[in-house]
Amino acid sequence: MEADLGCQMWLNAVNPVNKAALLVWVKETGIDLVQVNGQRKYGGPPPGWRGGPPPSGSEVFIGKLPQDIYEDKLIPLFQSVGKLYEFRLMMTFSGLNRGFAYAKYTSRRSVLAAIAALNGFELQKDCRIVVCRSTEKCELYVEGLPCSWAHGELKKVMEEASAGVLDLSLHPSPTSKREHVAVVKYSSHRAAAMAKKALVEGNLHLCGQQLTIDWLKSDMKQKLTKATGPRDNPKPSRSILPFSSQQPGRNEIPLPFKPQAHTVEMLNAFCQKLQLGIPVFLTNIVSLSPNGWLRFWYQVVIPGHSVTYSGYIWVIPDKQGFPEQHERAKEAVAQRILKSLAEFSIPTKYNGREADGF
Repeated sequence: MEADLGCQMWLNAVNPVNKAALLVWVKETGIDLVQVNGQRKYGGPPPGWRGGPPPSGSEVFIGKLPQDIYEDKLIPLFQSVGKLYEFRLMMTFSGLNRGFAYAKYTSRRSVLAAIAALNGFELQKDCRIVVCRSTEKCELYVEGLPCSWAHGELKKVMEEASAGVLDLSLHPSPTSKREHVAVVKYSSHRAAAMAKKALVEGNLHLCGQQLTIDWLKSDMKQKLTKATGPRDNPKPSRSILPFSSQQPGRNEIPLPFKPQAHTVEMLNAFCQKLQLGIPVFLTNIVSLSPNGWLRFWYQVVIPGHSVTYSGYIWVIPDKQGFPEQHERAKEAVAQRILKSLAEFSIPTKYNGREADGF
């Protein structure tokens, strides 16, 4: 009893001034905040809302938040650029925030306004926040499946245990030769989140084995792709592109790279033409092949586009120094994205209207 009381006193002592300000704001505005599953939520839907939820692509991710900041500062700020449908602040046990939040707007147009106005906004001195499109996950990863289970049987079980199953695929387990893992795709992020909650709380078992269920993360997706991919490396095609989707073999000689002139500039111009904003690149060297190829991890955010591009790319280095290698990687990635955007159906004639799909 004394230990519980001491713990509660410690929790109350963490950031008391800002907690008190939050309580005053809640009382003055009459706003409802509900804390559940490690997050504190406003709306979803907000008071007076009629109709269904906003379309996919209406949410932004907010990062690099000071941990002592609460909704009394954040909600008015994000409401200043558009009407909020929902605001979720991730919380720690101590009552501080976890440094990130999600703001869902009533329209996609407000997402563009939020990114343009608030990405890089100085919330406190020397503290600029990150605002970008939220990636709404729709895939769950199920680990611990016996190899005896067939695809059809498992899909039927998952459909009975959760709603909104669109597709299911089975893969060899990266950690056990006696098990399979499954990737289950749902019709929406909400359907996947509800399924995860139901399956985890239901403590799902198959053939007496307890299963591990979590979101499908990018690193696991790459492991599964590698595990189910072809065992033999195909002969590389002759290409002047500065990257390859696969690591070059030990005996392969990289083909000469003929730079594509100003590819990043071409991508910027293409995105501006479509009124998507200037792409933001992040690159990081993760490994070096025996033949000297550099492997980069990259992520590219195009403010007005619903897709965040990320993955790995191989680049033939030159002798111009470390910073130049990152520029070459950006050129290679930009060329890949240009091809993807050319295949992506985005209307180019606006005539004063909001583009379809945005």
